[in-house]
Amino acid sequence: MGFHQQGYLSWISKIQVNHPAVLRRAEQIQARRTVKKEWQAAWLLKAVTFIDLTTLSGDDTSSNIQRLCYKAKYPIREDLLKALNMYDKGITTAAVCVYPARVCDAVKALKAAGCNIPVASVATGFPAGQTHLKTRLEEIRLAVEDGATEIDVVINRSLVLTGQWEALYDEIRQFRKACGEAHLKTILATGELGSLTNVYKASMIAMMAGSDFIKTSTGKETVNATFPVAIVMLRAIRDFFWKTGNKIGFKPAGGIRSAKDSLAWLSLVKEELGDEWLKPELFRIGASTLLSDIERQIYHHVTGRYAAYHDLPMS
Repeated sequence: MGFHQQGYLSWISKIQVNHPAVLRRAEQIQARRTVKKEWQAAWLLKAVTFIDLTTLSGDDTSSNIQRLCYKAKYPIREDLLKALNMYDKGITTAAVCVYPARVCDAVKALKAAGCNIPVASVATGFPAGQTHLKTRLEEIRLAVEDGATEIDVVINRSLVLTGQWEALYDEIRQFRKACGEAHLKTILATGELGSLTNVYKASMIAMMAGSDFIKTSTGKETVNATFPVAIVMLRAIRDFFWKTGNKIGFKPAGGIRSAKDSLAWLSLVKEELGDEWLKPELFRIGASTLLSDIERQIYHHVTGRYAAYHDLPMS
């Protein structure tokens, strides 16, 4: 879509989000019990298939990337899946997500495990995005060359905070181009955008510029995925769909650690966008420790008791 239609620019600059209404809606959703007990195991298994299993640590090595990839392929213990009649149903996480320098390790490990789970790489000076544009674009190209098929970019928050919407659009267009065939997931770092109105505007710009997904957070900000922010982003996705007919994906990330949290996020997306968004092509959850808790809850569902720490090792 040509952004140079000034109509869109002036439309975006006039948008205001009704903050109290968004907070009321968030409270309403959080007050509800998410899923009936008998359906919980099925929904938790569904949640597993939306996870971008992530490690973004300074001490990542090829061996912990290998373990991560093994866990992505075998997220839930075999005996538990058999008890639920879900063994051989191909339940894996949606992707693994790593730093650019670890993409080769992840591609190699997944190939050795004989599976085609996508490798996502963060890029563009993650998490702050405060490096030169030339460097940020090169980082995308190198990650794609190494075999990443999804790129989680961070936007330059200063462009949002100073209202430079056209410059933001132009940068994301360049990210899109550098991705080539790879999917573009655009991290808004919503905890650093200053207002819900800015969250809506940044969401719209990111979608207009060609993002396949918009993502809440890097997981490194002090405030990560929250319901009020998610509601604003989901409404932006809905508005964009009504205006263009294009479905854009949503990825909350940062601080989503419990099975209960994951079910709340599934419910929110189902309510705001409908069942058609509940598939890995349009919904992901960025998480590192969430999977362990989901496996623990499934263990409890199957056996009636909670697992000891050593019953369910990370991999």
